[in-house]
Amino acid sequence: MKKSTTYIWMSAMVVLSAALFSGITFLDLGPTLKPIVAAANPTGGEPEFRQSFYGSFEAPLDKPMDVAKIGEFIYVSDTKNTQVQVFDQSGNNVNAFGEKGTEKGQFQFPYGIAGDKEEQVYVADLYNGNISIFSSKGEFIKYFPDKDKLIQSPGGLRIYDEKLYVTDIKSNKLFIFDLEGKKLMEIGDAGQDEGKFIAPNAVAVDQDNQIYVTDSGNNRVQVFDKDGKFIRIINGSEDGKGASLFVNPRGVAVDSKGTVYVVSNLSHNIYAFDQDGKKVRELGGMGTDNGQLYLPNGLFIDEFGAIYVTDTINQRISVFY
Repeated sequence: MKKSTTYIWMSAMVVLSAALFSGITFLDLGPTLKPIVAAANPTGGEPEFRQSFYGSFEAPLDKPMDVAKIGEFIYVSDTKNTQVQVFDQSGNNVNAFGEKGTEKGQFQFPYGIAGDKEEQVYVADLYNGNISIFSSKGEFIKYFPDKDKLIQSPGGLRIYDEKLYVTDIKSNKLFIFDLEGKKLMEIGDAGQDEGKFIAPNAVAVDQDNQIYVTDSGNNRVQVFDKDGKFIRIINGSEDGKGASLFVNPRGVAVDSKGTVYVVSNLSHNIYAFDQDGKKVRELGGMGTDNGQLYLPNGLFIDEFGAIYVTDTINQRISVFY
């Protein structure tokens, strides 16, 4: 009798655990959570490491490549697991969607990620060559309507002022579309000259509509005006033409003060620059401790100044503010 009772108790615990996990995985996403911080660095201090997101025990992140805050939640392209993981702002895993494949709602290499004002989630698939659009809860809606079939290998995505900015790593171009799929602008081509790219990886837009593109193969960030006219190069040298600080630059973001943050993937750093291209700080450094990075890739800065970084080899999202 005692043995039977033990089995019943163990079975009940298994059922309860499964129910709890199911409840976490399919939690109803709604705007009920509080921001990570009411104000990042209210006294104007330097950003500091604050926390890491690893995913759940059952589904840890594996090679996270990009990150974006959409609404009140953090969406991460969990690339090796061919899915997107969703976190609340305390780092709790609340949802995951996608699986390996070439059909609707499936991925081969989910990479860039962005959200629109309706909190729809756009995910670039580098290998499938498309951009999928999902609801905030992870329900597949449609593919982005690339009407002229321009996109070959979408990398970085950002949505700003009702426009979708897409770096195409294979064609060495930046495309700008309206959200209906009409091409508004095309910048770049293969090369090392100003205005040309080798494997452009990520894109950001500042409050003045200046466009920043990480030109990974050329170890620089190129800056363009809203009409696509080349303005300058940022690489850590005084005029942008000297030796570069970057080794394979990846993610890029601009905060509300106009500070430009750039991920240097192979040196495991994030460098920050003022609007004149002068370096003002750096974060990270190679390692596994809190605040250190190992092949960082994606970068996102939210409205409070919190900096989210995909720390790919450490299999986590690191947050600084």
